[in-house]
Parts: sequence; structure tokens; C-alpha cells
Amino acid sequence: MELRLLATFEKVAEVLSFTRAAAELGYAQSSVTGQIRTLETSLGTELFERLGGRIRLTEAGERLLPYARRMAELAEEARAAVAAGEPAGTITIGTMESLTTYRLPPLLEYVHHRHPAVRLALRPTLGDATRQALRQGTYDLGFLMEAATEHEGLESEVLADEPLALIASPGHPLAGREGLATADLAGAGLIGTEPGCAYRDLFEAELAGAAAGGPDSAPSPSPDFLEFGTIEASKRAVASGLGIALLPRIAVQEELASGALAELDWQPPFTLFTQLAWRRGKRLPAHVRLFVEQARRLARE
Repeated sequence: MELRLLATFEKVAEVLSFTRAAAELGYAQSSVTGQIRTLETSLGTELFERLGGRIRLTEAGERLLPYARRMAELAEEARAAVAAGEPAGTITIGTMESLTTYRLPPLLEYVHHRHPAVRLALRPTLGDATRQALRQGTYDLGFLMEAATEHEGLESEVLADEPLALIASPGHPLAGREGLATADLAGAGLIGTEPGCAYRDLFEAELAGAAAGGPDSAPSPSPDFLEFGTIEASKRAVASGLGIALLPRIAVQEELASGALAELDWQPPFTLFTQLAWRRGKRLPAHVRLFVEQARRLARE
């Protein structure tokens, strides 16, 4: 089995499309189809089921995929072991807006300036999508902001606690009140990022539990959020008096310091951790290990 054929098989298995795989690999579609047929002939079995215009892995293809990934990783590790000079290669990283904008710039700048042969490809995804892409091998690394620190099929490393702040406009009726309970937030307009964001989902569950009267009460309908998609849009909505929002403190610290936003006296009953994760058992090549080490160093600092 040639590594070239296995790499093509891995890409087709990832995207489940000969056309898309060809575009991403820079091949003609006929070349991708031919390589897969050559690999199937050498193995004596079909690796994909062709279902009209769609394809899916056969049982044999499912069994081959983890081996193809391991062999690609070993080949990369072998090249790195014998190569001299500057670490080089692309790192595909899943991350989220708050981390990309407020946590990662020093790390990205360091790697870009000190190791120009290392190319960083950032992919904006939330927790579940990032974890799935790591398990499938689509991403090399993923940054997570979660309450849980153990993830099935992944190795993860906690880099830092991630404090949250419940914010409102300075003129909001709740601004300045002390010792707010979750029940006190009922009736306040709620501004949120998209569902699937860990702090949005945990906040929503906390509000629903308070509305139901406690964890043993009957379920309560989920509170309604005005969804503004991004943190910047959410901050503007809060500043305009449209409601309150729970956001990472690092994302609002400038507005809190300037008085453009006010922090409400409410403490979240949950803690989030910024984490770096990769697929369990994955051998990290030299340029990926370099990125992980720099992330650890900057987290300590």
C-alpha cells in the first residue's frame, strides 16, 4: 500500500466525496477515483459503497481508516525525525470566537514570527463540532472552553480557568443591585451567542432550573434568548439596553473598565476551563508539538 493512496483514501473518507477530495488534494477527480480503485484492488475489497451520487465507507473501509491515519502520522514523524532545520507544516486548529479574539493572539503571533514555516489554519467551531473533527482527524488540535475536562477519544490539557461575567448596560435596573440570585434574572432580556456555546448552554440550563423552582421540579421551558451570533454583536446589544449577557470576562474587560458596560453581582454556579485537545493516541509531529509547548508556556505566564 502506497502512502499516496492511503492519503487519498483518508481524504475521501473524511469528506465522503470524490469531487471535493480531488479539489482539496489538487487532483483531477478521475485521478482520485483511479487511486481508490487501485487501493481496493490491492486489498481485494471495496472500501466505499457507491449510492448514486453519494458514497459511504464499507465495513472494510471503516477498519482501514484508523490504520491509514496512523501510517500518515508515522510518515510525518519520520520526516520530522530526519529533517534538519526549522519545524515546518500546517496545523489545522478548531477554535471559537472568544478564544481566537482574546486569548490566542500572543500565541499566534509568536508562532508566526518565530516559526514562519509553520502554517496555522484556524477553523471556527464550537465544542461538539470541534471534538468530532478531532476524533475524525479533520483537525490536528482544538481549543475548547468547557466545564468538563475529560472527553471521549481525546487527550486534553487544561490551560486556564475562564472567568465569566454577567453584563448589562450601566442604566439597567439590575445594575448596582447586590447579591443577585438566579431567580432575580427572570424577566430580564437575554442576549446570547449561538446554541452549542458552553457558557450559553449552562446559563440557559441554570435559568430554566430556577424558573422551575429547583432541580426536582417539573421541567421549565427554555428561556428565550435574542441571538446575535458573535460576542461583539452581543456586547453592542447589551450596551444598547436590549438585555443582559453572560460572556467570558476577558471579552468584556475593556468595556467594564471604561464604564460602557456594568457587571451584575451574580456568580455563575459553574466553572469553565480553556483546554487544548487532540485525538487520543495521535503522534504529534514536531511542528504540532512546538505549538502545544508554546501554548503551555504562554498559559503559565
